[in-house]
Amino acid sequence: MTTFPQDLDPELVERLVSSGGGALAVKMGIDFVELSAEHSVATMPVEGNTQVIGILHGGAHVVLGESLGSVSSAIHAGPGRYAVGIEINASHSRSTDSGLVTATCTAISLGRTLATHEIVIRDEAGRRLSTVRMTNMLLDRR
Repeated sequence: MTTFPQDLDPELVERLVSSGGGALAVKMGIDFVELSAEHSVATMPVEGNTQVIGILHGGAHVVLGESLGSVSSAIHAGPGRYAVGIEINASHSRSTDSGLVTATCTAISLGRTLATHEIVIRDEAGRRLSTVRMTNMLLDRR
């Protein structure tokens, strides 16, 4: 069950609820647990998101991080605005081959035109698997 901030743009809530966070997020099993501009949390199963040797795919880490960072930036952008990713990077610290991973997204900078977030992905034992940093440009809808 996702927790939304009280003052969240109703149109954004409707898009998140109706799409499940987007087709790729649904396909990868991403579950948005808590959402805000400053702090968000999501989970994703390892199963179904592994590479050929059976560990969680590095790209899956990035998809989880970008999904969470994008939604957090869109929340910060507010009504009548949207967020587009302009930079992302990831450092992988360790691997996992089973269970559920949890991503915690924390705002680094929330400006009028840019939002930068750090997303830390941990395994069920709380060990850091990767760190993703993402910057979004915030634009007005036309």
